[in-house]
Amino acid sequence: MTGPSVRDRLDRPLRDLRISVTDRCNFRCTYCMPREIYGADHVFLPRSALLSFDEIARVAGIAVALGVSKIRLTGGEPLMRKELEGLVGLLAGLRTLQGGPVDLAMTTNGALLARKAQALADAGLNRVTVSLDALDDALFRRMSDSDFTPRAVLDGIAAAARAGLGPVKVNMVVRKGMNDHQILPMVRHFRGSGHILRFIEFMDVGQTNGWRMDEVMTGAQIRDLIDAEYPLTSVAPHEPGEVATRWAYADGAGEIGLITSVSQPFCGNCTRMRLSPEGRLFTCLFADHGHDLRALLRTGADDEALRARMGGVWVTRTDRYSELRGQVHRDHKVEMSYIGG
Repeated sequence: MTGPSVRDRLDRPLRDLRISVTDRCNFRCTYCMPREIYGADHVFLPRSALLSFDEIARVAGIAVALGVSKIRLTGGEPLMRKELEGLVGLLAGLRTLQGGPVDLAMTTNGALLARKAQALADAGLNRVTVSLDALDDALFRRMSDSDFTPRAVLDGIAAAARAGLGPVKVNMVVRKGMNDHQILPMVRHFRGSGHILRFIEFMDVGQTNGWRMDEVMTGAQIRDLIDAEYPLTSVAPHEPGEVATRWAYADGAGEIGLITSVSQPFCGNCTRMRLSPEGRLFTCLFADHGHDLRALLRTGADDEALRARMGGVWVTRTDRYSELRGQVHRDHKVEMSYIGG
């Protein structure tokens, strides 16, 4: 179980590690952390339960030795973790099996990004993806259930671009009947900006977001809506395992992406492993259980023991939830706010 030969039972290689650094967030998005569940009395993980930056870096280093070449920091909201640039600095020093630097990115809601973008770039972060579900102020506040505004997020995107964390990807979760009327305003705003706008189908992640199939606007429907106003042409993926299909504006004003986990699942190309804030390893966004690494880390296990554990989790993996949606039922799917998107 060494190097790029680490493959799961469906012959999928391990290439990506998504690290959730905190279960806390300063938004209460209705499709992720609804306030009726995550209210003022919700108990988050204590700091002592979280993996330290050194522990995270150790796990990441072993994952890279198993074939990982991309690392993404997520949350919760990752910028809620104090001095996150310290972790970025540790991870930026990792080298892939091919000898190059690890591709190091972060997904954020953008509200705190303006003040942190330069420090993150200086520490070695390569790129950011920013979530933004509406440009309309009232709708944004309602969907995020927060006092933040779209302007705060747009300022974060601008700061990230100035710091060299681009091209910035902007993710919009589309929920039919709620924010689908914001698709074209978002397109008009980001066309020609150099940023890449990506539309995500509303997914049945976790147990608390009230998912219903009739609230899913499919990627094809989103594409057709945009194409009617701004003709699109298909673009080949950068590399295998990309979650978004790429579409370029025919007039050269940039591109969009479509993430279609519901209507066109991409489980067959999934190369992602996820690490939770307190050190549990998950092999699917829709998983119902994880594999404890913290106990090994804190009881003196050497790197070979950790490597065997992590490699063993991957080579026995058979996850393909989105392809089987409707055929399998999971009572306790992990929440996206805990494991990241």
